[in-house]
Amino acid sequence: MNTNNRLINLFFPFITWLPELADKKVLRADIIAGVTVALVLIPQSMAYAALAGLPPYYGLYAAFLPPIFAALLGSSRQLATGPVAVVSLLTASALEPLATAGSDSYIVYAILLALMVGVFQLSLGLLRLGVLVNFLSHPVVMGFTNAAAIIIATSQLPKIFGIEVEKESHHYETVWNTLVIAASETHMLTLVFSILAFGIMALMKKYYPKLPGVLFAVVITTVIASSINYEKDLIISISQVADKQVVEKITRHMQRQTDIDKLDNWIDELDNGHKKYKEIALQLDLAIKHSQQTLKRLQQDRFAWVPADGASKGSLVLEENIKNAQLTDGNTWEFNGFTKDGDIKLLSGGRVVGAIPKGLPSMSFPEINLSLITELLVAAITIALIGFMEAIAIAKAMATRTRQRLDTNQELVGQGIANIIGSLFQSYATSGSFSRSAVNIGAGAKTGFASVVTGLMVLITLLFFTELLYNLPQATLAAVIMMAVIGLVNVKQFLHTWKVYRSDGVIAVITFILTLIFAPHLQNAIIIGVVLSLGMFLYRTMKPRVAALSRFNDGTLRDADMHQLDTCENISVIRFDGPLYFANTSYFEDMIIERSANKPELKYIVVDGQGINSIDATGEEMLASVTRRLEKTGVIIVFANFKRQVLLVLRNSGFFEKIGEERFFATADQAIDSILHELGDSHDIVECPLTMACVVEGKSER
Repeated sequence: MNTNNRLINLFFPFITWLPELADKKVLRADIIAGVTVALVLIPQSMAYAALAGLPPYYGLYAAFLPPIFAALLGSSRQLATGPVAVVSLLTASALEPLATAGSDSYIVYAILLALMVGVFQLSLGLLRLGVLVNFLSHPVVMGFTNAAAIIIATSQLPKIFGIEVEKESHHYETVWNTLVIAASETHMLTLVFSILAFGIMALMKKYYPKLPGVLFAVVITTVIASSINYEKDLIISISQVADKQVVEKITRHMQRQTDIDKLDNWIDELDNGHKKYKEIALQLDLAIKHSQQTLKRLQQDRFAWVPADGASKGSLVLEENIKNAQLTDGNTWEFNGFTKDGDIKLLSGGRVVGAIPKGLPSMSFPEINLSLITELLVAAITIALIGFMEAIAIAKAMATRTRQRLDTNQELVGQGIANIIGSLFQSYATSGSFSRSAVNIGAGAKTGFASVVTGLMVLITLLFFTELLYNLPQATLAAVIMMAVIGLVNVKQFLHTWKVYRSDGVIAVITFILTLIFAPHLQNAIIIGVVLSLGMFLYRTMKPRVAALSRFNDGTLRDADMHQLDTCENISVIRFDGPLYFANTSYFEDMIIERSANKPELKYIVVDGQGINSIDATGEEMLASVTRRLEKTGVIIVFANFKRQVLLVLRNSGFFEKIGEERFFATADQAIDSILHELGDSHDIVECPLTMACVVEGKSER
């Protein structure tokens, strides 16, 4: 393949399936599949954006361009890209320590994080380093994914119960506080909407699995919420707040917001190297933290509205200060921010998605901040690898089913460019979705054009139908997330891994437990899991199996200990099952010397290299050293059955010349025959367990 063809396949892989759209059957199938996936993606994307700590409509931004570019530039034809649960959770865990969820700063950080994820994935793809994904072993990913599913599901409990809960430093503490508060403060109408959404999706999945149950749940609950005025809001001026302490909080918060705006403007005007830049940046960080603290206190307060002459007149009073409940309007009100004119927004009833900006996301390059990039680097790498592992696992499963060629590095390029382009249009990090990919292939998608249709459907929604989503209950979105992640919890995987290899099962369980304990700092559990996997790999390869071989009754050479075979006193055949490298050379050397010490009459050692796939400089040096040392004691080492790549290393290193080419044999049997010939009458061939004559007489059997 020439350079031009490689570049075309790298940046225009879609040309391989584009001509197929000339077939009307293929085009029709892709359009139907694209529309079907969009009906699931639109509500799911909003739910996952909320999970990531972003306003729900940012999910629509992430569902617009990333699916299109991932399909055009990736190698999988049916992989459906967009917002996914695990990546959304990782985004939230990375950003929540840095900014308040949903704030302007938080959104900026999320978009920058998407850019970093995309750049990392694209770099791996262009450098053909997709193999690095293998550092995340299956047990680590399995343990993390199962724990993440539980974390995701339990993180939605406040929205299911319709309560506000302050997040603690550990997720399990937040869950406990949620259950305690829910026991006394559950908003019953919100809980009813949650149960209704669960019920609709469960029934649709059972009786009408081919229909998008998520869409039905969204439409039904939105229509009901709109008809019963599920969300109640009230706008008042600060002069209508009766409690002085609350007025002071609001005034303080508004003043700090003004200070933040001023400091923001100064930062924009100053160069990064300006002598006052760091000072102003520090002041800005402090102002934001203080503003967030005041906002949290305001949001924790519960108010009652005491009407006067008309609905718009009256006063706002803390519920704890109300002595006569009959004077109020009967609702509990919560602080919900400010209008552009500085009035106070109050909220009662259930939470809905609210206003979604109409139109397409504007194009802008994410703000680059080197200190912030440093803070987000580990999170970006984690999201890039975890997200891609999820995507490639799905893509491989579908490629097996459709018998299509899949290129891991090309898929990295597609996912990377999708995240980069998405970040330019206000998208947060995306990846391949298992559930939507299953819908895509189940609906008959033949090419990547199906995902292009999906993106265009999101485009139409952003342009014309955002108003219809205003009354979508957040409880419904929470139910959508919980239903989506239920399938990620798989106890059978743990049991199967335990049976296959117990140490892998231990790593999976440890990663699972640590993820639950460390949440929301999820990358810590992943890092520990990766270290454990690498450590276990090193431990296994440091002491691989070293077998002493002898002749079996069928004439083959087999493990003498396993089959209880007699071994020869003059000749020892040793097979080393593993790569010979710096970590295990000492172990192999010890095994050879031990064999020599245990057999005083030993004259020859045959090293069977059938199991040695590779050798490094340390391994080569060890073979040369132990050969020379044993030769001085009268024991000669010969080599047999070595693979071509190992022989090439030994030839290039000069090992052949130092040891002598006559000591190398194509098979162990040839080496044994040569040794028996050298020993001559000094060795009883008939009684030797390594000879075929012994096998014929049955003396090697027990």
